[in-house]
Amino acid sequence: MNARKKAGRGAPRRNAASGGSNVAPRRRSPRLPREERERQIVHGAIQFFGGVGLGGDARQLGTRVGITRALLFRYFPSKDALIERVYADVYLGRWNPAWEMIIEDRSIPLRDRLVRFYKLYAKTILSYEWVRLFMFAGLKGADMNRRFFSFVTERLVLPICREIRAEYGLPDFTQIRPLETERELVWGLNSRVFYFGVRKYIYGLPMPANLDAFIEAEIRMFFDGVGAALSDLIPSPNGGRHGKPAGPRDRMPARRARAA
Repeated sequence: MNARKKAGRGAPRRNAASGGSNVAPRRRSPRLPREERERQIVHGAIQFFGGVGLGGDARQLGTRVGITRALLFRYFPSKDALIERVYADVYLGRWNPAWEMIIEDRSIPLRDRLVRFYKLYAKTILSYEWVRLFMFAGLKGADMNRRFFSFVTERLVLPICREIRAEYGLPDFTQIRPLETERELVWGLNSRVFYFGVRKYIYGLPMPANLDAFIEAEIRMFFDGVGAALSDLIPSPNGGRHGKPAGPRDRMPARRARAA
């Protein structure tokens, strides 16, 4: 009798409802303050949607985060609400207003401003979650891409177009409204930098070891052609044609001028 009791003490309990099979007790997620739990869910959602796409199942997300589906929807009433929070955290929350100040600082040559800006910008946008979420959202037709394109157009693209006109002595926006072509030229430059992230996080190919050097090369190529292209596209306010635009290559530094 004593031997039976001793043997029974270490034996796992059996659950009658499960037909007597051994059932491990369910691990409960520890209680966390509401703000901390919300941050945990958002962080998990960023990694989860970045891995499987915005079509990922909410139940699987809950399992990844370590909470039930019911608890997940207690913090976010719908999956769309959670995706909206992910957008705000990844794209708007990581936006740095100092980037806009760099672009508009005319005490520095524009070429130098854009090199500095894109080096900083690349450190933020060339990340796993930024690139993959953006691509998945585009494939799904999500509204976040359209809103972010509008946001970037207002905060980056149009200011860069304005500064290019000032740099090359072209009519400003009050004289001639921004043209679609000049906006697309700047978007092309922006896309070239973003492509490095696509190559790594979508295609699984390495980025250049010295990314800063490639960014400088992209800016140099852009400036070698943009002035001439815009001088042909943007009409003169008096109806004539512009002469050769006075660009950065025409502005000889004082040191070199003295040497000549």
